[in-house]
Amino acid sequence: MTLHITERELSLRRRLKDDFEAYSRACLKIRTKSGDVDNFRLNRSQRYLHSRLEEQLRTKGRIRALVLKGRQVGISTYIGGRFYWKISHKFGFRAFILTHLDTASDNLFGMAKRFHESCPEMFRPETGKANAKELSFSKLDSGYKVATAGSAEVGRSETIQLFHGSEVAFWPNAQNHSAGIRQAIANVDGTEDIRESTANGIGNAFYAEWKAAERGDSEYEAIFIPWFWHEEYIREAPDDWNPSDAWSDYAKSYGITREQLYWAWVKNRDLAIVAGGTADEPCWQFKQEYPANADEAFQTSGAQAFIEPSVVLKARKGDAGGYGPIILGVDPARGGGDKTGIIDRQGRRMGQNICKRLDSNDLMATAGEIVRIVRDIKPTKVVIDTTGLGAGLYDRLKELLGDLVDGVNFGAKAYDTDRYANRRAEMWDLMRQWFEDPAGVQIPDQDALQGDLCSVIRGPGATRFTSSGQLLLEPKEHIKERLTFSPDLGDASALTFGIDMSQLTQTDWNFGNVGNTSGHWMGV
Repeated sequence: MTLHITERELSLRRRLKDDFEAYSRACLKIRTKSGDVDNFRLNRSQRYLHSRLEEQLRTKGRIRALVLKGRQVGISTYIGGRFYWKISHKFGFRAFILTHLDTASDNLFGMAKRFHESCPEMFRPETGKANAKELSFSKLDSGYKVATAGSAEVGRSETIQLFHGSEVAFWPNAQNHSAGIRQAIANVDGTEDIRESTANGIGNAFYAEWKAAERGDSEYEAIFIPWFWHEEYIREAPDDWNPSDAWSDYAKSYGITREQLYWAWVKNRDLAIVAGGTADEPCWQFKQEYPANADEAFQTSGAQAFIEPSVVLKARKGDAGGYGPIILGVDPARGGGDKTGIIDRQGRRMGQNICKRLDSNDLMATAGEIVRIVRDIKPTKVVIDTTGLGAGLYDRLKELLGDLVDGVNFGAKAYDTDRYANRRAEMWDLMRQWFEDPAGVQIPDQDALQGDLCSVIRGPGATRFTSSGQLLLEPKEHIKERLTFSPDLGDASALTFGIDMSQLTQTDWNFGNVGNTSGHWMGV
């Protein structure tokens, strides 16, 4: 059907082509949280993001942005609307959306289809291919495609002008996805790469990319959006409700209203039931999912962490001595994204000589690298986890290094069977006590290391006490499922507490200040 367009209509089309806020109000429909369908009017968070992106486009010719935000403040909706506006007005523009879950992919693609179906006919491009994952516009040769992060190869074969990465901190294979998508995005002006996420602790790809953007070491711009900008996050407070000092200080710090503060208090109260903590102050999970600033967003499990993030942060800035025997901990890769973690500890200093991951499944190459490290730092003992595939690396190192190597099976019986369910729980608890040493300890100032050390949490299905009163640590597989990364350096660090100290000679001790030596199996 041929549309007869008046001069007034033509003038309106030209204006809306260059003004997204006006276009969204006039042409796009969204489903609100109450379930109603309404015109898309940008909220404060969306307007702020729009201004930042447009400024970057104006000054740099293209958009490369990392967006850190609280939950459900409308960022995915904004990016979806923005991309529909772009591809419905340009020839040959392809938008690719990559999410962390199939349900998220379905939701974002459903939103795109709603934009298209509700768009007034005079502004709506002619539909081409339309299926569960792709929507194209035949005359413009442009369109959408949606996928879920899973296979490391997803998106690599695409040629993309507009990219939306959703909940990037929760992608499996995040580093591979990021690298592949960068290669797929055309290196020309007018292209847009927007990656948004709530935080998921530190030590993952999104956190590393965010810190690089903050430092200016990246082409990406770091854009933070606090929860209290969202107009819907308010709740009328009862007349008899009086916030605690912690919440009063919080309100003053960020200039939030009583209605916003009561909403936050109620949300925090509900989260604290599971996350640990009380309603009287913001718990770690509230800060992570509804951050008021970028720094508090990147916390790992707070009061729920088996090893408190605060003591690890203190150790990163510590100045402790490294005396006595050097113990090298090796946590071998087991496949499925694992890496071999290697770290040393000498007295109250950890990682002074080596703290690294080896990204190789070649047993011989890994063994060769460990032998080189041993020759460089001359440890007294090399302690290696022999669980599963680690047994092969242990056997090879035993051939090469002899009695220097000790094997520990994480699932084996603990020395102290009254307190611990297995060796892994025992070694991690010794490490926890080491971090809490009043004399102070020191570790490398590395985010990835802290992420691993604070990855183990307490709670049902995680770290807990058995019916016999034994400490049982959160399984590594559970950690990987929850955080999408394996705490290789955390387990390697724990292994430095796995040595039977009674076996060491006086020469090994070097007569140094090695701390508490009571208990033949205690770590230095």
